[in-house]
Amino acid sequence: MLAKRIIPCLDVRNGRVVKGTQFGDIHDVDDPARLGKQYSDEGADELVFYDITASSEQRKISLEFVEKVAKNLQIPFSVGGGVETIEDFQMILRKGADKISINSGAVKNPDLITKASLKFGAQCVVLSIDAKKNDQGSWSVYIHGGRTKTNLDAVEWAVQGAKLGAGEIVVNSIDEDGMKNGYDIKLLKAITDQVNVPVIASGGAGTIKHFYDAIKEANVDGILAASVFHYGDIKINTLKKELSLLKIPMRYIKEENNEKNI
Repeated sequence: MLAKRIIPCLDVRNGRVVKGTQFGDIHDVDDPARLGKQYSDEGADELVFYDITASSEQRKISLEFVEKVAKNLQIPFSVGGGVETIEDFQMILRKGADKISINSGAVKNPDLITKASLKFGAQCVVLSIDAKKNDQGSWSVYIHGGRTKTNLDAVEWAVQGAKLGAGEIVVNSIDEDGMKNGYDIKLLKAITDQVNVPVIASGGAGTIKHFYDAIKEANVDGILAASVFHYGDIKINTLKKELSLLKIPMRYIKEENNEKNI
């Protein structure tokens, strides 16, 4: 088993980190630059920054805040929100991002995945999928920050995205977002069984067991979480130590002021 990644997520609106439940009921949390540095220092493997209203407001991502966060990090940085063109990729990468996450822009223009992959490398292109369960038991893709339902099936879209050149897929469960009841294992497993690129679980973390279950039962490569980290319910280094004791390989664990490779 390859080492798994622990990835805090900063959902940013109007320059502030916010968090809600099922993509609604949004509450203010903290300053993104301060929180990003904290997670970098605490031993996170990566950091994700989403400008959550850029697509729905039909505007570009707030580059000023991307740059402020990037300056404080010692870990890979993925950025998304309102990305629709190759030029958007270029501008965000110049501000310090390592990866670009695309969601609404990819649904509207799937060729963007291929063009970006060819120009910047597949490792730079992250397809983010906001999925919500249907009455039939399948999952539909939503765009514009979970506001607009599309006619795309989430599993089929993940498969297509990987074929088009996405180097990684983040699967966000709208049903489980902020609920702290655990990740949508069925959705994740349906996707990991079908694609051969890394899959990151998002939406539902409430306990350390939820992280473990997503790794063991759905075979995800990384776990993304927000509120359990923002509110101190789970400390990143504690989580990594506990997962390591459960035989889940971690990239490194901080011991006192040192990093220990395991």
